[in-house]
Amino acid sequence: MEKTYTFSYDRLWHRLIDLKMRKKDLMKMAHLTTNAIANMGKGRSVSLETLARVCTVLDCELSDLVEVMETNVDAGNNELTRD
Repeated sequence: MEKTYTFSYDRLWHRLIDLKMRKKDLMKMAHLTTNAIANMGKGRSVSLETLARVCTVLDCELSDLVEVMETNVDAGNNELTRD
């Protein structure tokens, strides 16, 4: 069984709501690309440098923004299971 990882940025989006910030505001303040925001919106990985810039702007820790979830892929039948 092969392990893959998915990412949830729900904590980041909730934090932005609490701070009454838009994604566009975060992009400007943290010097993020539209691709970085799009990737986070789709639950894809982004660089640690990108996340560090977001943490600096929002004055928080990485665990306040993203949750990493391990997923098992059965190579024989492509079945996904979450741990």
